[in-house]
Amino acid sequence: MKHTLDITQEHCPMTFVRTKLKLAQLERGDILEVLLSEGEPLDNVPRSAREQGFRVLAVEQVEGTTYRVCIEK
Repeated sequence: MKHTLDITQEHCPMTFVRTKLKLAQLERGDILEVLLSEGEPLDNVPRSAREQGFRVLAVEQVEGTTYRVCIEK
C-alpha cells in the first residue's frame, strides 16, 4: 500500500522524526512517499532511512524546490 507524508514545511531534525514515526505505522512492504524541500531534508531523510534499514526506491524533483522520496518499509 502507498502512503504520503508532506513535510515540506518542516525543518531538520523534525523531517526524519516525522518520517520515522509514519514508517512505524506502516506494514512491511508498504511504500511511503515523502514530499520534502531541498537542502538538509533532501540530504538527511534518504540517508537516515537507509541507515535505519529502510529501502529508498526513488528520489525525484517534483516542482521547484520540492522533492519526492519513496521509501519501502
